[in-house]
Order: sequence, then C-alpha cells, then structure tokens
Amino acid sequence: MVKVTIYKNEKNQYVGFKAVGHAGFSEEGQDVVCAAVSVLTINTVNAIDAFTDDETSELSDETDGLIDFQVKGNPSSDAALLLNAMVLGLEQIADDDNYRKYMELTFEEV
Repeated sequence: MVKVTIYKNEKNQYVGFKAVGHAGFSEEGQDVVCAAVSVLTINTVNAIDAFTDDETSELSDETDGLIDFQVKGNPSSDAALLLNAMVLGLEQIADDDNYRKYMELTFEEV
C-alpha cells in the first residue's frame, strides 16, 4: 500500500507531502496506482522547482518508494496551486472504489 501524508501548516495551506511504499495493485511495471501516485507527486516536485522561487527540501529513496518533500515557509501562490492540484488527484485515487485499498491518504499539521 502507498501511504501518502499531506503536510499542512497552521493556515491550513498544503506545504508538502510524504509518499512511501508500493501499491501492490499489480506487478512492477504494470501497477497503475503506483504510476498515478508517482506521476502526481514527482511532477509536483519538478513543477515547483521549475516554475517557482520557493525554497524546498526533498528526500527520496527509489527502493523504498519514498518521497518526502516540503516547501520551506509559506508557499507562493504558484506552489500552493500546484500542491492543491496534486492533492485533488490523490483524493480522486483514494476515493475510487477500485483503488482505495491500495493507497492511504492522510493529512498532518506541521
């Protein structure tokens, strides 16, 4: 199961996330849940890096399926939009009857 924790600040803004694990929906290379979570999270990290001046921290480990990413301080409006879009996509996966048992989505104040 992929476990995704969305980080929120005291203003209830998304400021990052931690995704760890492998979904186990299908065999490696065929797992659409892992692929969807990976695309959403990795694209968000890359887009924030490419299109904003926000300072961030990132830790990743491909073997463990880990990405731990956080915007330092308050996110810019562009970073906030990108994080909101990522969370929307993750919520849609988590709410889907076919995929919900392969991904856990939680929220944590940091």
